[in-house]
Amino acid sequence: MKFSFVALLSAVLINFTFAKQPIVKTGIEVLRDQKFDILVGKRVGLITNPTGVDSRLKSTIDILKESGMVQLVALFGPEHGVRGEYAAGDKVESRIDERTNVPAYSLYGSNRKPTAEMLKDVDVLVYDIQDIGARSYTYISTMGLAMEAAAARGIEFVVLDRPNPLGGLKIEGSILDTAFASFVGQFPIPYVYGMTCGELARMLNEERMLRGGLQCKLTVIPMEGWSRSMRFEDTGLPWVLTSPHIPEAESPQYYVSTGIMGELGVLSEGVGYTLPFHMCAAPWIDGEEFAAKLNALAIDGVLFRPVTFKPFYGKYQNQVLRGVQIHLVDYERVNLISLQFILMDVHHQLYPDKNPFAMAEPRWEMFDKVCGTDEVRRIFTKRMRYDDIKPILTQDIESFRKRSSKYYLYK
Repeated sequence: MKFSFVALLSAVLINFTFAKQPIVKTGIEVLRDQKFDILVGKRVGLITNPTGVDSRLKSTIDILKESGMVQLVALFGPEHGVRGEYAAGDKVESRIDERTNVPAYSLYGSNRKPTAEMLKDVDVLVYDIQDIGARSYTYISTMGLAMEAAAARGIEFVVLDRPNPLGGLKIEGSILDTAFASFVGQFPIPYVYGMTCGELARMLNEERMLRGGLQCKLTVIPMEGWSRSMRFEDTGLPWVLTSPHIPEAESPQYYVSTGIMGELGVLSEGVGYTLPFHMCAAPWIDGEEFAAKLNALAIDGVLFRPVTFKPFYGKYQNQVLRGVQIHLVDYERVNLISLQFILMDVHHQLYPDKNPFAMAEPRWEMFDKVCGTDEVRRIFTKRMRYDDIKPILTQDIESFRKRSSKYYLYK
């Protein structure tokens, strides 16, 4: 009898655990609670991808289509496509979405912005995509270009807000120099900007950051229960990978830590292995020595572990690489963007004949675009010392925090 009671109690506890409601309610769920009121009677175009889901992983596409209250007339897919059927960098084709029989237009092919033809039957554009809080991640560029298209045609624009997985407090990196604006850096904001996509949309609109100073008729459907100190694991929401190399809720932290370095294509950041953006490795590195020298710096919030691995694809496929795995042990204290430059600094001390910039000269342009300036590269490559560029990477933080706080929706 005792065993039966324990088994019953365990089952109840397990069911209770899985039945708990998430702490945060996303924009699509708030909109549903509001009976889709701002969309009723309008022809809706939806910009989304597989991350556009509710807390039970039901797609926003299907939520709107099945509501009986929303006339869904068009879908728009960013990089990776509406249903996530394309790999990173692959051209996305326009097609008919098989599940809804609604046209699904590509915003990652010959067009990065909805065209007049795509929008001819649309009264309101709705944006629902989970972002990662880093400027070089292309979804916010898609959002901004779509806002421009909406403004040009007098179409309403609605953002269904979602959490910033880096939280709303961390701001890192310099503001983008508009001379280096591109699809991987569209707006004059820091690399880590500490805003939700809804808050960022408000800032882009009010500060006339859209090209031509355009402004659209913008509505943001805020989340319920989110606060600035939250990281994604605090929300209780399930994580859907935002792209193939951002598989976990913590992945954005590592993307910021090594992704800029990875643009050079010389030192492996782990893409092609099971821990994308967690690594710094190459065939010539002694992992034990590299880790010891890095750990001796006692960098706030991070430890380094020597590793040996073979990438399954991409650069150095099937070659033995040695280096370090980054372990972020205190997120609040670590300066994420600095890590890749510290890694290259120490690497240069150990292997001065393996300068990644000298070995990657054709890729300088992309490195500069992701940095949002060529100043970082020009100064860093003189001595390969992080301290030389630290003032550049920190100079805009407090001024941007003050400026952006006017558009915050959450405390």
